[in-house]
Amino acid sequence: MSQLITLATCSLNQWALDYTGNLERIRQSILKAKEAGATLRTGPELEITGYGCLDHFLEADVYDHSMDMLSKILTDTSLHGILIDVGLPVMHRGCRYNCRAIILDGKLLCLRPKIFLANDGNFRENRFFTPWNRPRYVEKYNLPPQIQEHQGVRQVPFGDIILSLNDTTVAAETCEELFTPQAPHINMALNGVEIFTNSSGSHHSLRKLNERIALIQEATRKNGGIYLYANQSGCDGDRLLYDGCSMIMVNGEIVAQGSQFSLDDVEVVTATVDLEEVRSYRFAPSRGFQATQAPVYERIEVDFRLSHDTLRILEVPTPTRPARYHLPEEEIALGPACWLWDYLRRSKLAGYLVPLSGGIDSCATATIVYSMCRLVVQAVKAGNPEVIADVKRLAAFSDKLPETPEEFCNQIFHTVYMGMANQSSKETRQRAKDLADRIGSYHTDMNIDDTYHATKNLLTQGTGFEPKFKVHGGSATENLALQNIQSRSRMVIAYYYAQMLPMVRQRPGGGGLLVLGSSNVDECLRGYLTKYDCSSADLNPIGSISKTDLKRFIAWASKDFDMPILEEFIHAIPTAELEPITENYVQSDEADMGMTYDELSRFGSLRKEHKLGPYGMFLRLLNEWGGQGKLSPRQIADKVQRFFFYHQINRHKSTVSTPAYHALAYSQDDHRFDLRPFLYPPAFESWSFKKIDERVAALEKALERKQTKA
Repeated sequence: MSQLITLATCSLNQWALDYTGNLERIRQSILKAKEAGATLRTGPELEITGYGCLDHFLEADVYDHSMDMLSKILTDTSLHGILIDVGLPVMHRGCRYNCRAIILDGKLLCLRPKIFLANDGNFRENRFFTPWNRPRYVEKYNLPPQIQEHQGVRQVPFGDIILSLNDTTVAAETCEELFTPQAPHINMALNGVEIFTNSSGSHHSLRKLNERIALIQEATRKNGGIYLYANQSGCDGDRLLYDGCSMIMVNGEIVAQGSQFSLDDVEVVTATVDLEEVRSYRFAPSRGFQATQAPVYERIEVDFRLSHDTLRILEVPTPTRPARYHLPEEEIALGPACWLWDYLRRSKLAGYLVPLSGGIDSCATATIVYSMCRLVVQAVKAGNPEVIADVKRLAAFSDKLPETPEEFCNQIFHTVYMGMANQSSKETRQRAKDLADRIGSYHTDMNIDDTYHATKNLLTQGTGFEPKFKVHGGSATENLALQNIQSRSRMVIAYYYAQMLPMVRQRPGGGGLLVLGSSNVDECLRGYLTKYDCSSADLNPIGSISKTDLKRFIAWASKDFDMPILEEFIHAIPTAELEPITENYVQSDEADMGMTYDELSRFGSLRKEHKLGPYGMFLRLLNEWGGQGKLSPRQIADKVQRFFFYHQINRHKSTVSTPAYHALAYSQDDHRFDLRPFLYPPAFESWSFKKIDERVAALEKALERKQTKA
């Protein structure tokens, strides 16, 4: 006989330490799940506190306040009639645990601590929590006094538990546990668990969703079962965007998938599933043989059924559907845009400002802000009450809300072109103006020659020495110093404008603008930027995106956003425009760096993702870039050594880099992600470089002998 049940998972835009706001979003998700007829609801990891509390998880207040919020859930009778799985940090016997609380009709049934903690890349869970290194072990947890009084008991089970309901079995795993080789769901399924919940705080990075969906499918493809995946959404206070995309799968097939990028604070995903499909899927004798040998779990008997009390003749299971993915170019348009929106609305400031240079990097930043405005206007037209309230506050709209992205952009987005009479080309100035006109930003065009010359003359007045650019006969030191005056002056001017433009425009409510930086991940990796120049800002939406991906994004946006002006940026030669333009010389980024952006991208991937030092990278690139008709061993060695030389001497710049949206796995963010020294021994004296040179010499001799014999 078919047993149909309706299940709910959700994506919540939680904010670190926003206890009352987080509780209200949890409550809304439970009520929406009940309205949809669901009898089980699961939510994101650590949803009561928000995932990104970081070192706040070391504070006793966080655990005390979390229990206060849990108590409010337990005492809210409107949340009865549904099995609730909610996440919070718990202090137990002097240890801090990342837990799931399982609740039914105002009673806390048990607490399930996380077994395997995420502790690489952006995550430091071992710093805050203790892993539950006791699989299938259960003990008692002493409840706080206020919950004891409500529960009528002093203790509840704490550990790796299976819930045995009247009609099925349920078990929880948390985020990282899905990604481990010996995942808990394997033995859980062999023990008869039919429904798995996974509560995650999984951040967005380019092309990551494919891996996540593949792992969730695999969790039930071999062993059968129903898998509910819940994920946080939005920016909860740091460099990461949690991208939602909660989903429900049955026997490895998707039956429901939520939005990956959404401005909704609460999104509930439901599906009606058939338990008999799971039971018939698990027919294989080999599976049965393994099930009888599987380690035993402790079970909690729960007098509750998830299936419907009465037969609903017209109800059918939710059909399967293909996975929905965004192109990487769309991910760049949507992910940083959602991150910027959360930051702007929660900072209570008046908008954003971008120093617009006429190059592709600041163009990409401006286009991402425009994409944010597109999402906001779409949400306004869809009647999103939270977005409408924020728009009214930010843009001083009352009865008339913005009808176009350009209209909203003009209210909250400011661009400024800061040129030099003899260094800035007419083309870059015009491109900046045309882009600002197209997206509707409030645009200012100026020259900063007076500021530049005033600063430059300070040295001459004090010492009598007058520095010159390289094209005028100056040294490399003079040339670099004069370029840096310009770039650092732009930072000062950008912040001045950010503070004053809302007053100039007589914007109500006060508050300045947030300054956005526009240095891409490859420039940061190479150190091809001036410390404290206009790349120093409040936020950088492209700081972890490669030049290659940015070009693809701009090409996509030119068509999808109907912005033909973007084509001009794609074909423009990347240039800092910090040196005088002459008939015979125009500054070029790639010429200055001594390597292409595509090469930089590969260096970054091999260094961080593949964990290769100079010698290991040289050996890998011999296979990739070497061979007949390609680069010689010496050319490859020169490129590798040049990269590491500049990366290491400029590493100190990353210690003050602008907080950047995390999008690529080879981000060099010194503050959270790429934990490496910023003071290195002289690169060309290193043992690695010596080994590269020895290997090149041996290869050249071998090639010479081969050619002689031929």
